[in-house]
Amino acid sequence: FWGATVITNLISVIPYFGPLAVQWLWGGFNVGDPTLTRFLSFHFIIPFVMIAMSGVHLILLHETGSSNPLGMPLNMDKVSFSKFFIIKDLVTLALVLLGLILLSTMSPFMFMDPENFLKANPMVTPIHIQPEWYFLFAYAILRS
Repeated sequence: FWGATVITNLISVIPYFGPLAVQWLWGGFNVGDPTLTRFLSFHFIIPFVMIAMSGVHLILLHETGSSNPLGMPLNMDKVSFSKFFIIKDLVTLALVLLGLILLSTMSPFMFMDPENFLKANPMVTPIHIQPEWYFLFAYAILRS
């Protein structure tokens, strides 16, 4: 709740239409159910958009080929794409997925903060706001 409030309030500093954009993003005058629904939809759709854009990029790359920045044709250094890279990527994907499945099933709460299990209360600000470890760089930027 508080993370969504802080991050969306950064939009309000845009001159003229910033506060209006924040109200539109929130779906009201504060963060609530419409905001969470919009964020959930956004976080669900974006990976599919990225996969589609990556697919289009690969198709265009296969049709036109990549360019050499030196401008010299080096056809003798090319390697078959499907024979080597696809198998290597599939093995890596399988190993990563196996590791993630094992980690999420054996110890699902290992990396979670105990305060994540408390019910969000918009009337009480938490005493100590602590971001997850992968957001520490952004938290340092916000604090400066």
